[in-house]
Amino acid sequence: DGIFQGVVMVRKYKKEDMETIMKIGNLAWQAIYKQQQEILGEELFRIINPDPLSAKGEQIRKYTEKFPDRMLICERNNRIAGFLTLMLESPVGEIGNNAVDPSCGEKGVGQEMYQAAFAWFKEKGCIWIKVATGLDEAHTPARRAYERAGFNIHQESILYFRKI
Repeated sequence: DGIFQGVVMVRKYKKEDMETIMKIGNLAWQAIYKQQQEILGEELFRIINPDPLSAKGEQIRKYTEKFPDRMLICERNNRIAGFLTLMLESPVGEIGNNAVDPSCGEKGVGQEMYQAAFAWFKEKGCIWIKVATGLDEAHTPARRAYERAGFNIHQESILYFRKI
């Protein structure tokens, strides 16, 4: 549909971005939540994620309201195509929640955001950057994007649950 094609700009967050980035976050995490529900089962999933349709957006809102200067927005033709949050624990920075609008349909939006994040972290004095993601199938696109962006050291982890 071409609505996102064209000029790319990564910029600082503005308050009027909030509704859009919450929508993008909520949409982008649906496949992840669906897979979590399959893995964890209905009971545990609902305890951890009581409202999966809006939980990610709320998490993004709370972080951004607390740290508005730690959010980057990627635009294509004056439309928000993606976002990412930045966590600063110098000398190691962390890319937090980040997503590209699922309707964007373009390659490279995430890479544009990651490059802007690298510059932001470097300006803040960081010498390392980390990002966390799941090992499940739903996180495969994220893992590929991070590897394309140059993340090349990883530490695997498993989260266990047990009902008592």
